[in-house]
Order: sequence, then C-alpha cells, then structure tokens
Amino acid sequence: MMRIFLLLLLFVYSYADGFEPAKKYDASKSKIDIEHIKNSESKESMEKWLAGGFSLEAYKVNYLLPFGYANKKYLSSGRPVNYRNIEAELQVSLKRKVASNPFGLHGSYYLAYSQKSFWQLYTYSAPFRETNYNPEGFVVFPIDDSKYAVKIRSFKFSIAHMSNGQPNTSNVYVDGKKMSNLSKSINYTYATMRMQHDTLIVDLTLLAPLGTGANLSDNPDIMKYLGYSKIKFTYFYKKSIFTFMGRGNIATRRGALKLTYSYPLRDETNLYIKLFSGYGESLIDYNRNITKLSIGFSFSR
Repeated sequence: MMRIFLLLLLFVYSYADGFEPAKKYDASKSKIDIEHIKNSESKESMEKWLAGGFSLEAYKVNYLLPFGYANKKYLSSGRPVNYRNIEAELQVSLKRKVASNPFGLHGSYYLAYSQKSFWQLYTYSAPFRETNYNPEGFVVFPIDDSKYAVKIRSFKFSIAHMSNGQPNTSNVYVDGKKMSNLSKSINYTYATMRMQHDTLIVDLTLLAPLGTGANLSDNPDIMKYLGYSKIKFTYFYKKSIFTFMGRGNIATRRGALKLTYSYPLRDETNLYIKLFSGYGESLIDYNRNITKLSIGFSFSR
C-alpha cells in the first residue's frame, strides 16, 4: 500500500495550487551562479547545462498508468509467480532527428527508442511482469497535397526491432519439465501513409517481418496475431484528443483494437485513458486475447 500511496501523493502534489511552474533553469541546479563567469564559451556551456535541455523529442505517447484492469489473470510463462489482472503500465518513447534532406528528397531521418513496461504494482514485491524494447530508424517524406478534401501529408518508412530482453529457454528443463520460451522478439519493417481532414488524422500502415532468423523463431506464428495492416484515427476536439487503432490479420481474423483519450491537466501532464482489446498487448502475451482498461497520466500527446 505504501507504493500506491506514494504514487498518489506525487500526482496530488503536482496539481496542488502551490505547484510552481517550470523555471528557466533546472530547479535542481538553481543555486549555481554564472553571471560572473568571464569566459564566454564556459558561460555558454554552463547555461546549457543549467537549462537541462537535450536534443531528444517525444515519439510515441509517454505515460504512467497506475491502474490497469484486465479481464483475466496474466500467465506466469513458466515462472513460479502468481500474476494479478490489476497492474500499472508505463511507456517511455523518444526520437532524434539525425539528418534532413541528405539526398535532395526532402526526407527527415530519425532514430527512436520506445520502452513499455507492465508492472505488477499490487502484488508482493511488485515485479515487472514484462518489458518490451523497441528501437527503430525511420524516414519521413512530407507531402504538400492541397487537391483533395482528405489530404496526404506524409509517407514514413521504418526498420525496427522489438524484444522483451529475455533469454531463450526453449531447451531449459526445471524439475524434469521443459520450460516455455521466455524470449519473444521480431525484426520488422513498415510503411505509413498519413492523411488529414480538418482535425482528423488518419494513419494507414502496412507491416512485414524481416527474415525468418533467430528473432522470428522465438515466436514463428506472431504475425497471425499482430497482423500485416493497421489503421489509426486521431481526432482533435478542442483540448481533447481521441484515438482509435485497429490492426489485424485478415486470414486468421485476429488482431486488436485500442481506444485512447487524453485531456490536458496542467503544464505537460494530461489525463490519459486507454482501452485495449485483442492480441499483442505485450510480446509475452502476443497469442492471448486480453481486454484491459488503464487510467493514468501522459506526459506527451
């Protein structure tokens, strides 16, 4: 209960009337004085250090969802652990532009990293049930389309890797019983066409796995559940943002739906609600159908 209380206390304090807005400099370094530094280059370096900025930007939504309720308990995947169907979830996702228009095609090139963790906050010792790591590189080509009501805005091409960072245990035996393989991973590529109609953004994505090597062999049937196509609608209504995502495999009739809602509360913090239903909530559960409602806060939109 102490962990839950501390999380609640943190957020209540953040929105209290006495909450101070962000200052020019990082508050943890606020007592450092640079006004009398004579060397201009040293002073400039110190000023950047004090500001605490860095050249990374938010990529996917960054969030902390202290409460998530699933319609069934999570499996332990060969571990002697009793997981609950109530847990917390957090995601960190950042990108950095590494090149702009290097070949005269007006493309912007990025490297990105996303990490999503599922935290059994409400169980004894509060273990992280699963963490998915997702580095990728992509290029975005902007499109200046003014001809149609639904306008094409960009094309995106990406190469990515996703894994849960676990060892291959397919040949490991415990008490004479063969363990299930904890390692789940996939290399893949995808292309996205982004379109716009007023305050509605539509992303159409086609996805394909790369090769049949060690990564895909961890879960050779994963595409039956993740699917090869995805559509996402993002709708802006005043301060609110609604999203709807659907993906799946037409041949197997398996996939997933996801609804989200966000509303700004204060500064860069937003109320964030997520409803997921289907396969592939995480890599370890890619072939289990889960319906889950999560509520918390996002720090990018």
